Amino acid sequence: MIRVRLAPEPPGFNATVREPGLSAIAEMVGEPPTIARPGPRRKKIAARREEIPAELFPDFWTTAIDDLLREYHRLCCYIEPVTGLPTVDHMAPKSRVWNKVYEWDNYRLACHLMNARKSDLESVLDPFEVQNDWFELELVAFQVKPRKRFRNPLLKRVEETLFILNKLDCRRLRQDYAVNYWQSHIDLEYLTRRAPFVAMALRRQGRLRLGDN
Repeated sequence: MIRVRLAPEPPGFNATVREPGLSAIAEMVGEPPTIARPGPRRKKIAARREEIPAELFPDFWTTAIDDLLREYHRLCCYIEPVTGLPTVDHMAPKSRVWNKVYEWDNYRLACHLMNARKSDLESVLDPFEVQNDWFELELVAFQVKPRKRFRNPLLKRVEETLFILNKLDCRRLRQDYAVNYWQSHIDLEYLTRRAPFVAMALRRQGRLRLGDN
């Protein structure tokens, strides 16, 4: 796991995600919509915004997936690269924080696998706060391990994050990239672009191919 820096909000995000999302929320609590749209008005489903069920928020955030893929170089913020279906992970869960549902800075690009595992947990480390010297990769079982000593309450969050990151399929993905590099099926430039955490670990541990040092 490496540090991910917040990308600038893309042009058009406000018009395609934030404004229609907040307008929908207004309708769902019985208020007039804030922007005009075709079709019938949405039914009131809650007395307060905090009471709207997470699964009923309209998924306007899906229109931001192409922007997320471009801005974050198609890398899942938890395990790289995005494998399978790319999704929008709400760092502050929809079930807890209604006013962040349609905010760019609350979105993390995540593969479906990791998004499903994280679910609405709030204890998982935010990739935007992780530093590059926090973790290392051991190159036998390809588990992510801490490089520094953490103390509570951060220690608990680190442990819960590593429990998710070190599932067998995640470890196999890292191993595949390393082995393909060692066997010269891919070069260092490709490895660095598609699996930067693996590339960083090989460099730190002196495991790059001859000539790539």
